[in-house]
Amino acid sequence: MRIAFSPCPNDTFVFHALVHGLVPGAPKFDVSYADIDITNSLAANPNGPEVLKISYAALPWVLSEYALLPCGGALGRGCGPLVLTKTDASDTNRPAWLTGRRVAVPSERSTAYLLFRLWAAQNVPGGVGEIVIMPFNEIMPAVRDGLVDAGLVIHEARFTYHSYGLNLMVDLGSWWESDTNLPIPLGAIIAHRSLDLEAISDWIRASVEYAWANPEVSREYVLRHSQELAPEVAQAHIDLYVNKFTANLGEDGYAAVTALLNRAAEEGLVPKVDVAALR
Repeated sequence: MRIAFSPCPNDTFVFHALVHGLVPGAPKFDVSYADIDITNSLAANPNGPEVLKISYAALPWVLSEYALLPCGGALGRGCGPLVLTKTDASDTNRPAWLTGRRVAVPSERSTAYLLFRLWAAQNVPGGVGEIVIMPFNEIMPAVRDGLVDAGLVIHEARFTYHSYGLNLMVDLGSWWESDTNLPIPLGAIIAHRSLDLEAISDWIRASVEYAWANPEVSREYVLRHSQELAPEVAQAHIDLYVNKFTANLGEDGYAAVTALLNRAAEEGLVPKVDVAALR
């Protein structure tokens, strides 16, 4: 069975047991490691992997073929995307500064970009200028080097942006939580509807539980794929993004996903979703 997820510490931590044959009854998985922009595209491919990690923002386009699984994904509080600028840019503490500016984002259908668009509609009069899509690990250097005016960052950038000489304009997760009182839906795990979805969910949940019970077993695998992150940064990443929602979305998780997609559909940013298709 084919599976695609990012090389980020939360994904490799969660799926280590599953892809290393440590989950009883699970089949052998053929793994592809790819940035979220690539996995979002793979989900739209008729020959895409059977199981994928994608952005919740990309879900409306693939729900006819793929089902959202209730575990394995990234959803939580205090873990949202950030909008960063250079520290020496004037007035970068004001959202209106972004009007007409060049902004780098990690994927056109990323949850981060969807949250940014919802926030900008309320806070950036006249709208931002050019949107530049680039791999998330290239965004902070691009902002630092002046290739773009601002960057929308995800993952471990929360812990490392100071080292690039950048400053925080807005934490979109904090904005979302204060606006909705709901957690932030970031990355979803989906599986092809033709498969035994209950079994796949059980295997993934077992992999999560194994990771929590045996954190040292996956450490080498996590660090090998973590794009040269320091061990303490990789661990902070795991601690933030692997939480109770990873084991089970629960009612709060489904409410957050529904709120995000409904709001985005009302703004014309994503197709309307049948809420019943999310479960």
